[in-house]
Amino acid sequence: MSDAPTIAVERIGNFTDEDLASLCEAADAAIIEGGGFGWVTPPGRQALERYFRGLLLVPERELFVCRLDGVIVGSVQLVRPPRNNEAQAFAATLTHSFIAPYARGHGLAKMMTLRVEEGARALGYHVLNLDVRETQLAAIHLYESLGYTSWGHHPAYARVGGKTVRGLFFYKLLQPGSRIVP
Repeated sequence: MSDAPTIAVERIGNFTDEDLASLCEAADAAIIEGGGFGWVTPPGRQALERYFRGLLLVPERELFVCRLDGVIVGSVQLVRPPRNNEAQAFAATLTHSFIAPYARGHGLAKMMTLRVEEGARALGYHVLNLDVRETQLAAIHLYESLGYTSWGHHPAYARVGGKTVRGLFFYKLLQPGSRIVP
């Protein structure tokens, strides 16, 4: 008999009360640990619930969650370009990825990233873009290991703890035969 946890990633279109509570708890933990998705301090449960409920209403965003033994412990978003952005209609963005600190080490971030890639590829996107704080070394190593190309640094990417931090930008070609042509 195996004691290995059950892990899964899924696209989610609505929440049960339990799922929303688990997602908010995981987000709080990630924010406190420094891996929040834009928040530096936890905004409070009501704000997180409004955020995640509202997120499901945005047509250009898809929310993917990861589960550890059935409980949501992280999420990531696939953002499609708005309809009026024909020039960049070939590219989507992976954003706001986090795993609660108590659920790390099971490969969930990799599973979520691969699931978003699969979703973007199925929708016909040729490029997946993402960015990350330069201090998030585990995320940087993950994206590099999955074939993402770092194309630039932003010297004033974010403000965390009263300090300006640098950021890195990545992309990955998703479709066979895709290439960057200047």
